[in-house]
Amino acid sequence: MATVDKKALIEKRVNEGLRGQWYPVAKSVEIKGTKPYGTRLLGEKIVLWRNREGQIQCIEDFCPHRGAPLSYGEIHEGNIGCRYHGVIVDGEGVVQRVPAMPECALEGRKALKHFHVQEAYDGVFVYVPSIDQPEPPELVLPKEMESDKWSGFLCTSVWESNYRYALDNLADPMHGCYLHADSFTLAYGSKQDLMKLDKTDEGFRIERVAQAGENFDWTEFEVHPGNIFCYLDIPYPPAGGPGGVFRIIGFTTPMDEHTTKVFFWRMRQVEGLARDSWRFLYRAQLETNHWNVLEQDRVMLEGMPDDARKREMLYQHDLGVSRIRQILTRAAKVQVEAELKANAPVAAE
Repeated sequence: MATVDKKALIEKRVNEGLRGQWYPVAKSVEIKGTKPYGTRLLGEKIVLWRNREGQIQCIEDFCPHRGAPLSYGEIHEGNIGCRYHGVIVDGEGVVQRVPAMPECALEGRKALKHFHVQEAYDGVFVYVPSIDQPEPPELVLPKEMESDKWSGFLCTSVWESNYRYALDNLADPMHGCYLHADSFTLAYGSKQDLMKLDKTDEGFRIERVAQAGENFDWTEFEVHPGNIFCYLDIPYPPAGGPGGVFRIIGFTTPMDEHTTKVFFWRMRQVEGLARDSWRFLYRAQLETNHWNVLEQDRVMLEGMPDDARKREMLYQHDLGVSRIRQILTRAAKVQVEAELKANAPVAAE
């Protein structure tokens, strides 16, 4: 019997992305009832669309007839039709009709996996089941998304790098005063400091010891049974308009082992007329500045080799990087062990 390399399986699972998680995959406005939307999630092609009631459907992006992408097709009465030969599949992955051959044996067959979907604060989240958590747990949202005192915008970007690099980047406040030194909001503060890491009820907080409120000086991660996200504050000068601090809420979605889609909600605590003023100012001027910062991150991470973790030399500033890696590895270990147990041969009596 071949020996199972559990360590390699765990590393592979971390690289691919954890299962048993809710992941944002698109903006709500991108999913329509007139045209399918195709994307990738954990290396798998999926397709989304809205049915006649406006509810989002999500199944494998694969026609059960010959494997053509359903995302190239059309919507028919709330179902999706393949452009290649017209086969129509519903949101449960069941073949409804084969127009080219009425009463075909394919009709009525459950042919494709379907996924649970939830919309929240302009984003679309898809649940990827795991052996140990086949049914979706609650999608825990940041408190800002559930408060009418906060207003924000969702921005997304595809980065050609593993999602772990994006998480490492978020868990590393010290890079702000170097990589983003010429930006509108991050050009201030000391370039020397120490880091401290504190456990919280939901996860951990990594922050600079000697500086607060000058730059991107801390990040807090929340780790829940069905999702992981982080948030951080960026101090705004008076030119940033009305409202409190500028808060970034970040999610990372592994599209495959070499591509990630980042979702950043840019939030501000602001109400009344000041809310309208800030939203106008953001769209008219500030959004471009923030996209420039995001592009600096993208270019840097895409330039790093895939095997950087095998050669890196971490130091004290990387406490947050080490902690998020530990969290991913432990979760992957639980999933891999559950899969090995489920697939183990039954001993003969």
